[in-house]
Amino acid sequence: MPHTAPPSDAAEELELAASDDAIEAYLARFNARLIHGNDAISIEVSGEAAGVPFRLVPDRGSLARVMKWRKLHAVQRLALVQERLNADTLAELQVEIEHFIAGVERRARQAGLDALPLLGALQTGRELASRRFQVVEDRLAEALFQQKEHSQAEAALHSVRLARYPESFELATGMRRRFIAILGPTNSGKTHQAMEALAAAASGVYLAPLRLLALENYERLVDRDVAVSLVTGEERRLTEGATHVASTIEMMDATRAVEIAIIDEIQMLEDLERGSAWTAAVCGVPAKTVYLLGSLAARPAIEALAQRLECPLEVITLQRKSPLEMEAQCVGNVGKLQRGDALIAFSRREVLEWAANITKAGLKVATIYGNLSPEVRRAQAQRFRDGEADVVVATDAIGMGLNLPIRRVVFSTAKKYDGISEDILPAWLTHQIAGRAGRYGIHEAGHIAGFDDHTHRLIARLMKTHASALPRRGFYVTPSLQQLEAIARATGEKSLAKLLELFSRNIDLSDDFFLPGNLEEQINRALWLDQLRLPLAQRFTFSLVPISSRVPMLNDAWQGWARNVSRQRPNYLSEDLEAFERARFPLQAAEDACKKYSAYAWLGYRLPDYFPDAEAAVAIARETSERVDQMLASQHQSHQRAAVRDDRFGHKSGQRRSSGPSRGGHLRRGR
Repeated sequence: MPHTAPPSDAAEELELAASDDAIEAYLARFNARLIHGNDAISIEVSGEAAGVPFRLVPDRGSLARVMKWRKLHAVQRLALVQERLNADTLAELQVEIEHFIAGVERRARQAGLDALPLLGALQTGRELASRRFQVVEDRLAEALFQQKEHSQAEAALHSVRLARYPESFELATGMRRRFIAILGPTNSGKTHQAMEALAAAASGVYLAPLRLLALENYERLVDRDVAVSLVTGEERRLTEGATHVASTIEMMDATRAVEIAIIDEIQMLEDLERGSAWTAAVCGVPAKTVYLLGSLAARPAIEALAQRLECPLEVITLQRKSPLEMEAQCVGNVGKLQRGDALIAFSRREVLEWAANITKAGLKVATIYGNLSPEVRRAQAQRFRDGEADVVVATDAIGMGLNLPIRRVVFSTAKKYDGISEDILPAWLTHQIAGRAGRYGIHEAGHIAGFDDHTHRLIARLMKTHASALPRRGFYVTPSLQQLEAIARATGEKSLAKLLELFSRNIDLSDDFFLPGNLEEQINRALWLDQLRLPLAQRFTFSLVPISSRVPMLNDAWQGWARNVSRQRPNYLSEDLEAFERARFPLQAAEDACKKYSAYAWLGYRLPDYFPDAEAAVAIARETSERVDQMLASQHQSHQRAAVRDDRFGHKSGQRRSSGPSRGGHLRRGR
């Protein structure tokens, strides 16, 4: 048989793009769309049944796993969609939903309940209809049970109601607040405009997503001769008579009224892990004027919150000050990287591999990735600003909180591992990272490229894709100690893990505007803490320590500290700095040590009697950060020396340098 050559990447992408357009057009006829969820591709259908709106995935709407879907030809994809969703299957779904709603309404009416709030669960989307039916059934069962018996769940429900969550911030609730949303892409001047207003105010607070950003804007206010304090989880720089505070958002003080507050990166409302801090800040920061800074995609969410909180809202949209331009072709190899480039990878290991290869090519490198402390990130960024480094190699950590003189952003790949699978970057993240190119006042334009041809084409396509708007409901809330104590008083429950579960599962089931955030990791910690003889308040504090339980050294330190407190013993720091050089992986050990000392300082500000060396921990963390910075510099210098040796000996023998990080001798392309 004659052999048929496989289609080229370009042809394949054109075919898939056409397929995507055809599928989108077909689904639009049925008010449906394709969604990604749980590593699978599914069909989500929107509509109305018996007067109740719904947004559901039919039970036959799950099409294929992501990897299998990608292997299907365009015709196969469209055929599969048409098989699963057509006039007949849609009619069956409509009948099924109407029958279910009728049954729920009948049982609710018999018990004197309003079924409509319960049926709001059918609008969540991204989940199978049968699962959402079960959620409604569970809510109905809970409501019926509450009428018959006084149970633990009923007591918890009456002690904390998420529908009244904003009212828990008494000072903010009693103020006449107004919101000003300044929305726009990266490098549009959002922060500058708001910070000018903050600096001119009689009092104010800046709430940052990162310690690095809090520090940066603290220094900006100091330079303007504003009396300002810095307050983060791990550090305090308190100024006598301070009128302003720059802090991380989790450290918001809901008891101190100010004239102006700035909440930065407001689109973080949607973040499952940390979004509750933004919800709390919007609902609870006691300021006459609250500036909300972030992406244009956050506008619907901001409008919904302003309406719910009955606060007037002014929306200001800004355009990027310097244009972003997609380069005509990919970079191709390390030798074509230029001074002022930022090369983006998506893991610590790959950042270090790329840095090594770029250094061997004769360029000086700075490195930035998530595991580095804010101090080291800042020092590495300063090397790039000062011209000591030609190129910065970074993860997506560069996308928030670092203003660098980057001329061109080069993506080493268009895919990122999200903890479950490696998938194509979301459009919003691509825009955020790419937006770091072309700093206004330094470069006339920002440039974007992929390292290899395939990555270049994918990034070009993502740059043309609009980021999805944030939803107008479902804002995450996590419990305060006071809320857990209220549940404990109502139910008699003493276990922190069970109190957290009660909050997550049984609180205010009738209102989906505010939802319990992700408490999984906190509950897992609480299960271990409940074995210790600690008061609820101390167990709650330990459950929130910003330290990774997945790193054995850090988890061991955390458990040791908690055991000592349970025995009424203080935790002292050793006067001897750790000898990282003897560790198997010295750089990793030093990075983890920074996190350990920062966590100790975090606890020291909350439990000072048991962590008396908090100030020393801050100093040691800073010193350790300097050692990490030195290790990175030394590592890059050793690669430079190796490159010189290669020039003297290797290339004379006809050897070639690698174009980038390799696996099995092959260049790792963005495929």
